[in-house]
This record gives sequence, C-alpha cells and structure tokens, in this order.
Amino acid sequence: MLPYTVFIMSALGALLLRGSEGIMERAAVKVTNISRVEDAAYFQLYYGNTFKVIRNLLDGKSYLLIQNTSRMAGRTKYCTARIKSFVIPVTNYSLDVNYFPVSYFELLGLLPAMKGMTSDTVASPCLLKMYNDGQVDRLNKSEPQQFSQYTAHFIGSNTNQQTQLCNYVTYAPMGEQAPLQRAEWIKFLGVFANMEVRANQIYDTVKSNYLCLSNAAANKSQKIHPVVAWMEFNNGVWSFTEDGYKLKFVEDAGGENIDASINKKTYNTSSIDDLEQLHAILCTVDVVLDETFTPDPATYNSTFFLQNLHIEDQTCFGFLSFQNLWRYDKRLSTDLALDWYDGAVPQPQLVLADLVEILFPTGNYETTYFRNLIKDEPVLRFGPESCVRDTLTAMEPTIVPCP
Repeated sequence: MLPYTVFIMSALGALLLRGSEGIMERAAVKVTNISRVEDAAYFQLYYGNTFKVIRNLLDGKSYLLIQNTSRMAGRTKYCTARIKSFVIPVTNYSLDVNYFPVSYFELLGLLPAMKGMTSDTVASPCLLKMYNDGQVDRLNKSEPQQFSQYTAHFIGSNTNQQTQLCNYVTYAPMGEQAPLQRAEWIKFLGVFANMEVRANQIYDTVKSNYLCLSNAAANKSQKIHPVVAWMEFNNGVWSFTEDGYKLKFVEDAGGENIDASINKKTYNTSSIDDLEQLHAILCTVDVVLDETFTPDPATYNSTFFLQNLHIEDQTCFGFLSFQNLWRYDKRLSTDLALDWYDGAVPQPQLVLADLVEILFPTGNYETTYFRNLIKDEPVLRFGPESCVRDTLTAMEPTIVPCP
C-alpha cells in the first residue's frame, strides 16, 4: 500500500527529468488525475509531470508511460529486460486472451481500441460480437511479430521472455491473493489510457459493495460459520485448494474454511486409508465447491462427483443431505470459456454475493457464477448474440443490493 502522496521514482525520475535546460527541480508534482494503490500487493504507481511509471512486482518490470503531448514522447524509448516505454494514451492494442479477464477493458470502455486477439475462445459476448463483425483480428500466438503492429500487446503471464517484443505488457491481476486486490488492477490498466478517474470510480464502487456484503454476512454468521471445502479431482487424486483468494472469499462470506491443521492436502482414491481420511473430513463439511476440470462443464453432474469420491452411503455427508454441492461454471460461452476467469475477476462482489446466498440461503437471490449440482442446475451458455449493449460505451459494474 502506498501513502496518499504522489512520488517520483527517484532513480528513473532523475534520468527522465533531464532536459535541454538542465535538471528540473525535484519538487512535489501537482497532478490531478491520479490513481493510488490501496489494496493490491503486486503493482505500484508513480507520477511525474509528463510521465508515469508502473512497476509490476510479479515480474519485476517497470513501464514508463510518456504523455503524447510531451517533448519526451518523440525522443525517449526504452526496451530492456527491466524497463519498457510507451506513449500514452494507448490507441490500439491486442490481447493474449487465454484465461485473460477482458472485462477490465470493458469496464473502462476500451473494447473498441482492441484490434487483435490470440483466440476466439473467450467469455466476453461483446468481444465475440466484435470479432464476428470483423472489428478484431485473430492472431497466431506462435508468430509474435504479428503483435508488433499494435501500440501494446497485453499478456497474462510473463512466460517466454525471449520472444517478447517491446510492446508486451504483463497484466496479471490473477496473481494477487485476495479478491479486492485482484479487482484493483483496473487502475493498472487505466493508467495506460489516462483513465484514472474512471478506474478509481469503478474500484471504489466495487469495493464499497463488496465490503457492505461482507459486513452483512458477518452479522449473519455471529452464531455459526458454515464450513466450506474447495476441492478438485485430478488423475485419481482429490486435493483441497490453497488459493488464497478463494479462501478469502469464504471468510468474507461468513464461512469457515476446512481446518488449517489438516496438513494432508491430497488423497489418492486408490488408497483405502486415504479415502477413509477424506470421507471423515467431508463428514464435517457443510458446503463443497467442486472445481474439478472437465472439457465440457455442461455434461458434469453430481454423479461424476460421487463416483470420483467412491461414496455409497451418503448419510454422513451433510453437504449432500442439505444439497450444498456447487461449481463455479454456471456462466459458459458457446466455445466453452468460463466467465469465472473473466467477469468474476474485476467484479468480486458478484462472487461474494453468490457465496453469501450459498452459506445463508434466502431463496431471493439467483447466483451468478455458481450452480447447484445436487439440484441439476444447468450452465448458462452465451455467445455474440448475448451482447445487448453498445460496444462503444463502457460497461457498468453490477451492484448487488446490500441490506
């Protein structure tokens, strides 16, 4: 967390403030449209008179963003292993859309500036519509030179550094370990477009709604905290999740994660001892969130879950008796892209609202991302036809009514 003061990054700032008239005074910079990092742990922002610097702490890279109206824009260029420079605002860009949360761009109204993407398997209906209408090109991920025609190419991870061009930007909100930390990465993106005001407004709205829902859930859970297990099955082995943001969701929804003292995280179904231990733990659980991977979520149901757990007598398992077996694959594109990895990231208040309803059901709220396997709730498929808004305008965050 940075203090509420605008800083000039000393080392890089000293280099950039040298002009033909000499070295400018290192006085406090007075700027108005700025963002301050409040919750995110893995990026930092710095402001100068005519430039900004973003430091990505996940990959150690710094991005020098130079205003297009400054003298520096035409004569300064960096492309090293540590620093890259861009002239802003960015006017066009491309995306590596594999597990990439496009919704950040939609919330800022930046979708029209998107001109290329690496796949047509995406969860955003409006991006699919733009692609079908010929407004976005399909790029070959194995030919990185195709991305050089754009001002910036955003990627979700810092792999294959040797093939990265000077316009690559690592945008990795999913590297954060708490829901609001991930949501705040909208400010990272807003800086590239000089849209700090909009980014601040969106994050403030999302954060306020999230905290309101969490506080309301805390009041509901004063007497009891339902026990929740996130778990998945892979190659004959069940495991409990250790993803920090998922555990935080449960806590903020008024629930309790399975006992942290359970140091055994994986259970082989071919071992009788492992199965007995796993069944014993699950007998103490109120809600199970099954995140087992399946090629087509629409075909996955409770039968698969029970078979993989080798459960015959269900009397011990409260989460089955009370029909509390859920998955987060309710929203699915026609090309099988999960909206959990897109829309749920910048808008965690929707996930939290789902979990509050799961833990403390009212019957008055329809979940957005979770579906009930015991009740055979179907997935909701969507495609380009599901885009009902003008793609030239920004998408507004969804505010959940909060008591």
